[in-house]
Amino acid sequence: MQFDDYVRHDATGLAQLVRQGEVHPSELLETAIERADATRALNAIVRRLDDRARATARGPIDPQAPFAGVPFLVKDLFQDMAGLPSSCGNRALMQTPAPEDSDVVRRWQQAGLVIFGKTNTPEFGARNVTEPLAWGPARNPWNPDHTPGGSSGGSAAAVAAGIVPMAGANDGGGSIRIPAAACGLFGLKAGRGRISIGPMMAEGMNGAAVQGIVSRSVRDSAAMLDVLQGPEPHAPYHMAAPAQPYAELIRRPPRSLRIGYTKASPIGTPVDPQAEQAVDHAVRLLSSLGHDVEEVPCPFNGVQLAEDFLLAWFCAQALLVSVVQAETQAGEDAFEPDTRMMAAVGRSVSAVELLACEARWNDHIRALARFHATHDMWLSPTLSAPPVAINALKTPWALEQLSNMVAKVGLAGYLRNTSAFKTTVLHNLGWTPYTQLANLTGRPAMSVPLYWTPDGLPLGVQFVAPLDGEGTLLQLAAQLEQAQPWFDRRPSR
Repeated sequence: MQFDDYVRHDATGLAQLVRQGEVHPSELLETAIERADATRALNAIVRRLDDRARATARGPIDPQAPFAGVPFLVKDLFQDMAGLPSSCGNRALMQTPAPEDSDVVRRWQQAGLVIFGKTNTPEFGARNVTEPLAWGPARNPWNPDHTPGGSSGGSAAAVAAGIVPMAGANDGGGSIRIPAAACGLFGLKAGRGRISIGPMMAEGMNGAAVQGIVSRSVRDSAAMLDVLQGPEPHAPYHMAAPAQPYAELIRRPPRSLRIGYTKASPIGTPVDPQAEQAVDHAVRLLSSLGHDVEEVPCPFNGVQLAEDFLLAWFCAQALLVSVVQAETQAGEDAFEPDTRMMAAVGRSVSAVELLACEARWNDHIRALARFHATHDMWLSPTLSAPPVAINALKTPWALEQLSNMVAKVGLAGYLRNTSAFKTTVLHNLGWTPYTQLANLTGRPAMSVPLYWTPDGLPLGVQFVAPLDGEGTLLQLAAQLEQAQPWFDRRPSR
């Protein structure tokens, strides 16, 4: 199959061609491999599994599987394949094999997908850009001087470049929606408990982190949610299945929705006029489709939410570092300066302080629930500005040195109170201040590619729904996709 034919189909369409006998999985795989080779400069894929995938494509594939024979990439972070390393963007883990498949990987294989690589991610997924020292930065196909976002940046770059129609992703603070917004893709973050993150862990960061994909079409994301949703015996909890499959639900438009939107940053940082225009454009489109859209004050305490999210995040980084050190005997130099800094701050947090922080998460859940009592969705920019340049959010050298110094003398608690640390954190979070809400509250959310800047960079908008709102999100996304199609809009590179 020629690339021009391949890229005209989404994953659902390619699987249909396989079922009809019009194309063999091996043909699809070779096209994907050729495209991956042609776009190596994007550094989207960090581990190739071509030979393994060729054997899979030649073997028996259930033609009735929803994604029979479709090439696929998994994220190199918490999407383990038994016997293969999951580096998580960390140098110490680059050769450490995973003991078993992740639940999502097993389900992807059962769905007929042919996995031929693992995608680039920042170390432990802890950045909103994908620039790990272990693998080097992933680049945005719309402009390689800019980031594809993070932490699922490699996956988003691969999908936007046409290597695969969808790819594995996960989201602990925006890591599906941020790269989707930066790469002109659709990105759905499911609600807490909808998709298992096991079996190696019960839940990620108290349920804030969830598994999923980035895709070029809403119907692929809907069909994939049908594949991934549902209980596992080792999961701590699960949500009830929808009354009908999501792939069927999106065939009906949503009812008229009441949507409240905010353009201002929840933490008071600057918002680029292009991000504001992205929301204004979405508001006009939504209104034309019969939805009731109004501007509202930010429905939650953004500053407190950011503090409560970051405190738990730093503690999670401290735990990850200690686990990796125990498993690999790695020294401190096996971790990036940013990771060491976050882990040092996390170690300085007392148990009482962390428990008090996590208890406040309920305050944010209740605030969002009060908003959803009167509005079906909250709309905002996904990003406060277009995709930033590579290294634009790099931690200043002076702060790295200060971090190393205070960590060595056991004064990491001092570090988080310094103006240099607070300024850097605010600068990094300022590009993505909208996405952590859905993670902390466990609510479903999505980024929809409705806007491109005059420079040709994508800039998505975010919708946050109430509990069990995945179906409504997907219905609205399908309606927006029909009203303003984006599937055929691709980078020229």
